[in-house]
Amino acid sequence: MLSGKDLSFTVFAGIILLLSIGSSAANAERVKDLTKVEGVRSNQLIGYGLVVGLNGTGDGSGEVTTQTLRSMLSRLGVNIPPGVTMQAKNVAAVAIHAELPAFAKAGMKIDITLSSVGSAKSLRGGSLLMTPLKGADSQIYAIAQGNIVVSGFGAEGSDGSRITVNVPSVGRILNGATVERSMDTPFGINEEVVLNLNLPDFTTADRLVKVINNTVGPGTSYARDAGSIVVSAPDDTSQRVSFISLLENLVLKPAEPAARIVINSRTGTVIIGKNVHILAVAVTHGSLTVTVTEGSNVSQPEAFARAGRTVVTPTSDLNIAQNHRTFKIKDSPTLDDIIRGMNALGLAPGDLVAILEALKEAGALNAELIVI
Repeated sequence: MLSGKDLSFTVFAGIILLLSIGSSAANAERVKDLTKVEGVRSNQLIGYGLVVGLNGTGDGSGEVTTQTLRSMLSRLGVNIPPGVTMQAKNVAAVAIHAELPAFAKAGMKIDITLSSVGSAKSLRGGSLLMTPLKGADSQIYAIAQGNIVVSGFGAEGSDGSRITVNVPSVGRILNGATVERSMDTPFGINEEVVLNLNLPDFTTADRLVKVINNTVGPGTSYARDAGSIVVSAPDDTSQRVSFISLLENLVLKPAEPAARIVINSRTGTVIIGKNVHILAVAVTHGSLTVTVTEGSNVSQPEAFARAGRTVVTPTSDLNIAQNHRTFKIKDSPTLDDIIRGMNALGLAPGDLVAILEALKEAGALNAELIVI
């Protein structure tokens, strides 16, 4: 039963939740999308097992696979004589990994991913035998088993030619593992709840503190740093769930990110942020083109010459062309101005990166350059 104090808090939280949803500001985001509750996280699981039923695409006579197969058959009561060589063309050794969600309970199903650890060419058509999945503490948290779904495939001809689409040596099993025990979380242990920002920012942290204190009450929360907000929470577990639901549905406008330019060195893609500014500068960009043309001259002796012979001499024609362009960038242009100027100049990705790096070194660019 709820006491008078508990009941009043529940009604108060419900009224505030309705008000906060109704007064959602434009361009605002939910706290749920900006933060994560500290301690509420998934945990990685890993296991090692055998996939059987393959159509000759297994590990063959791999020592590790055959040793694992012998061990499994021995536990099932099948004894293989020591001198017998086992062929494992239809068997593959696999590593299994999965994520155990927060608050997952015994009996729940989770997805698993399998990857071949031997020489298996494909896991298509195989079935995973019962395999325990362990956490970082070496405790068993789930049991995996089931039929594998593989998105890739491969084909091979008798002349050695072959084709492979995607990666057939990796597969998934939807709901392929059953949770046997849950992970402990500090959800109801601490007196306070900590909200960690996905993107730490002093301005966003300050705005979040103000939104919580204005909605729930003064002094309810404070910022520990740019990434963590500490909030006083009810001791009762059910009330704490309602309270966090209230916090998750509060809305605020996060701070604009810092000025950044992201450069993909592999594809030449350049992404320019909204707050990028360039001081007034003049940029001279030059290109050097060297063209080498190879040819040959043929020297023949005169008619009826007895001692003469035909001689071929190589020739090379070297041509150098230089092109210089000077253009001016005005002070603090908008993002549209920058894009318009780049398109007008027709700069290649490599030239653009070189110019941005030079502007950064000259102190004319306020953005951070990030190369991925």
